[in-house]
Amino acid sequence: MKKVFMYTLSTCPWCRKTKKYFTDNKIRFEFVDYDLQPPEEQAKIEKRMMERGGNMAFPWVLIGDDLVIGWNPEKYSELMGLSKAR
Repeated sequence: MKKVFMYTLSTCPWCRKTKKYFTDNKIRFEFVDYDLQPPEEQAKIEKRMMERGGNMAFPWVLIGDDLVIGWNPEKYSELMGLSKAR
């Protein structure tokens, strides 16, 4: 199974939906709530996001080597090899 990592915001409803999608599909994932990090860690996160994805949008979801920006259950399902989004 592909590794799933995401940057999220603790207050973002789309981020919560994304976490729920992976939980409901029994897919392990790691995440970091950007807004709960200290400023120096936020700067590191911003740099990584910009280098990898070109923008600062949440949720920022890395599935294997593929980046998905925003709530996109169809794309998550496609990349994870699931038949359809739940």
